[in-house]
Amino acid sequence: MGETGVNGRRFNTASEEEIRGAKVADVYFHRTMEVLKARGLENTPVHMEVTLKTSDESAWFVVAGMDEVASLLADVDVEVEAVPEGTVCRPYDPILTLSGPYGAFAEHETAILGFLCQASGVATGAARCRLAAGEKPVVSFGARRMHPSITPMIERSAYLGGCDGVAVELAADRLNIPASGTLPHALVLIIGSTEEAARAFDEAVPEDVPRTILIDTFDDEKFGALIAARAIPDSIYAVRFDTPGNRRGDFRDLMQEARWELDRNGFSHVKIFASGGIGVDDILHLNPICDAYGVGGEIAAAPMIDYSLDIVEVNGEDRSKRGKRGGRKRLLELEDGSHLVVPAGAKAPQGATDLLRPLGGIPADVSTLRDRVLSQLATGAFGL
Repeated sequence: MGETGVNGRRFNTASEEEIRGAKVADVYFHRTMEVLKARGLENTPVHMEVTLKTSDESAWFVVAGMDEVASLLADVDVEVEAVPEGTVCRPYDPILTLSGPYGAFAEHETAILGFLCQASGVATGAARCRLAAGEKPVVSFGARRMHPSITPMIERSAYLGGCDGVAVELAADRLNIPASGTLPHALVLIIGSTEEAARAFDEAVPEDVPRTILIDTFDDEKFGALIAARAIPDSIYAVRFDTPGNRRGDFRDLMQEARWELDRNGFSHVKIFASGGIGVDDILHLNPICDAYGVGGEIAAAPMIDYSLDIVEVNGEDRSKRGKRGGRKRLLELEDGSHLVVPAGAKAPQGATDLLRPLGGIPADVSTLRDRVLSQLATGAFGL
């Protein structure tokens, strides 16, 4: 125990200094700079853009990770424009543009894409769960499924994307929101019963923490719900179903059975909270009976948004690879909230506004960004 790993490091993570120093870059960027320097071309002016390329025109995604990109490029010789973080975009929308001498930022491409691709994936996963759940609360439970060093990023992106709460206290403190959580099976197993675990939790934890009691460690869900409610009848808020997949059958039917028993025994105020491998399809199925969700891997391990960062102009001349829509562009938001991509010199339709704006300054409060996402999802323009 306590031994250091390769090169004296204890954890397999890059430091902030290594990221800023482009030590995390793919090796071909370092070699590219060697070649360009040999030809005296390292400071060639270029214009580059980040987009998602896909033939699925109905695809959409929530842009996240711009805060870290802004920090990385703050002292780099490059002009940066970006859509506001929390913007819901479509394929081929340029979400970030870079203009300047290629060598100033070439070796940061790996980090730029890494910041954006994963954070946007998490935020989009959260937004999809948000849409599925409607007005019912969704809490991010997935930090334990990913490397702990990126927990704050995961929780920030999940909250930005529409989650109502996050589970990790470090991240919640940074977001200036309370951490959300119930109690684990470990507590019930150590204490020995659902009833005593509920009472112990109620006695020890501050009153402002909702009493959401896990009911399926030892007991059938119907009886576990009643045991928990009777143990702390005056303070119980909800019962949490975390039933293993091999014992669920129809998960909604289990909840309906428990709901019936709670209601007829005077506990109609007790809510039902679902967790354990919950995803969009589960939420859609459970929503008629379930009141709230704890979502793990569907958010924390959501597919990343597969952005690319491509040159579209060299030395003021349009130049782009095959499959890429060349030239500088404007990304416009129309009066109905939809987006339109046009060449940089094109005239904008009446009432349209430019979404690409200089990146920098103090990042917006994440609650403000979350509100931006929710207002866009509420338009009905983005489906599951």
